[in-house]
Amino acid sequence: MLEAKNIHKIYNGGKKAIQVLKGVNLNIEDGKLIAIVGPSGAGKSTLLHILGGLDSPTQGEVIFDRQNIYNLSDAALCSIRNEKIGFVFQFYHLLQEFTVLENVVMPALIKSQSQKVRMSEVKEKANQLLNQVGLNERTAHFPAQLSGGEQQRVAIVRGLINNPSLLFCDEPTGNLDSKSGEEIIALIKKINLQNKMSVVLVTHNIELTKSADKVYHLKDGVLA
Repeated sequence: MLEAKNIHKIYNGGKKAIQVLKGVNLNIEDGKLIAIVGPSGAGKSTLLHILGGLDSPTQGEVIFDRQNIYNLSDAALCSIRNEKIGFVFQFYHLLQEFTVLENVVMPALIKSQSQKVRMSEVKEKANQLLNQVGLNERTAHFPAQLSGGEQQRVAIVRGLINNPSLLFCDEPTGNLDSKSGEEIIALIKKINLQNKMSVVLVTHNIELTKSADKVYHLKDGVLA
């Protein structure tokens, strides 16, 4: 599905360069749930952003669809992020001025600018997904009217709307209480199994990795 080769990331700020990643290698297989754990500040989010095409490495390659995504044009990379990769973040990143349904269909609306997409079908699918996560009565609500757990479920559905083959989850329970966090992890695992979708979960909480197929530890810039 995806292969990372010799990933380095160096931030040149202040008087001293900071090396966050030091030659990370990683293979993500089809349909697997992979967890990456490590202490805060270890570089987990940096690694996830590089794997997902959101931040470029200082050195190394990310092979997806048999090509190094960092050799692609900006337009081609944006297309991959929009159509083949889903993202779920700790702080939801929902657009406050749009309803739940509008937030969910936003990636499909972006996709429709380059491909023929029937928005009526997209909205039907969005409603079906929202119903599956128990939000069928919340479609016309705005994010501020939802609990944290509900907002994260909306963010997950938004990440699924374009049928991605790979879902990245960056501390998806970090802003939730323990009960809501457990529900979100159960939902992610259910999606992984039902859709046979590859999932990469980044967390500092080792308890949340129990259902993962493989667990990696990131420490001092190295993955083990």
